[in-house]
Amino acid sequence: MGRHTMRTAVALCAAGLLAAGVGTASAAPAASHGNASAHAVKRTDGRPVLVDCLWKPRQRPGAFILACGDGNSVLSALHWSQWNDRSATARGFNLVNDCKPNCAAGRFHEYPVIVRLDSPEPWKKRPEVRHFTRLSLEFLAGQPEGYPQVQTYPLWD
Repeated sequence: MGRHTMRTAVALCAAGLLAAGVGTASAAPAASHGNASAHAVKRTDGRPVLVDCLWKPRQRPGAFILACGDGNSVLSALHWSQWNDRSATARGFNLVNDCKPNCAAGRFHEYPVIVRLDSPEPWKKRPEVRHFTRLSLEFLAGQPEGYPQVQTYPLWD
């Protein structure tokens, strides 16, 4: 794993652990951190957003924690090719802890993925803001043990 990617993974995992009191489901979306394109949306431009573990609306985040509770699954180096009213698409990496022999001692493995967001709906917290309600990962070169090639997660409201 690259040096920059490893640093990003460690930072995002630490953020995930700090956000553990906020997020509960291991497949819930999470905080996006890391680069200038990962910005909170102060005033929505009408396009749907991605809601992170800290309930912040984001558009085109560079990184995103999938496992808010423990930070053991993180999307990183996201490069968005599309973000419109119906869907969004990015390429990047899913960094997944193998949790062997346990998650604290486990090792992160990097898997190239295509990330797809869709099914936008009004956000219950702020009904004037639409948010994506489903995230799909397509693993491009192998996937974590027990994962299908395409993994779909419902995103919280």
